[in-house]
Amino acid sequence: MDPQSGGQKIQDAAKRRISRRILDHAAEHYAGKYNRIDVRFRGQFCYIDAYTEPYVAADYDPTLFGESREAYIERLRNMPTHLCRLRYFGDENQWSMAFYTYSHEEYEPCVFNNGCWYGTPEEGFDTSAVYLTE
Repeated sequence: MDPQSGGQKIQDAAKRRISRRILDHAAEHYAGKYNRIDVRFRGQFCYIDAYTEPYVAADYDPTLFGESREAYIERLRNMPTHLCRLRYFGDENQWSMAFYTYSHEEYEPCVFNNGCWYGTPEEGFDTSAVYLTE
């Protein structure tokens, strides 16, 4: 089995369970590091995005950006950070993972923090939570 190809469509009941697992894990272990987490599904994929409070320098100059400080902050608050994409193979505890690379604007295969190509949705969140640390 190739961890980065194929997979099975995720059924609605599994979507609800997996979404709840990810959101509960994020709330328990990463509270305060994000404003909200978005978990969405398409075919065999589960996408996890985070929305965070943006850093805006105290000397922000609206004339340089063409928008007020408040508008800039609101726009950034609504811009997701793509944490990862999980690929489903029929076992809710064995997924493969890919990071979103902003340099190439696509998902790239990666291993979990456990050093394996497969892991749980919670492990996927933990691995990709590097984007949530300050």
